[in-house]
Amino acid sequence: MSEETGDLLIQSYKATEDEVKAWQEIGSIPGHSTGVPDHETIIRLPAVMLKYIPRPDDN
Repeated sequence: MSEETGDLLIQSYKATEDEVKAWQEIGSIPGHSTGVPDHETIIRLPAVMLKYIPRPDDN
C-alpha cells in the first residue's frame, strides 16, 4: 500500500491481448469506458490471491 496516497499496489500477471478483448466485450460499470488508457493496464489476479482481498462482509 502506498503510504503517500493509500492506493493498493498489486503485482501480478499482465493480461493477454485476448483477455483484454474479452474484458472489453463484457463491459464495465455503467458510464465507464472499457478502453484502457496508456497510463493504465489490466492485470490477472490469480484466484488463489482472492482470499487476501478484504470483502465488505469480512469482520
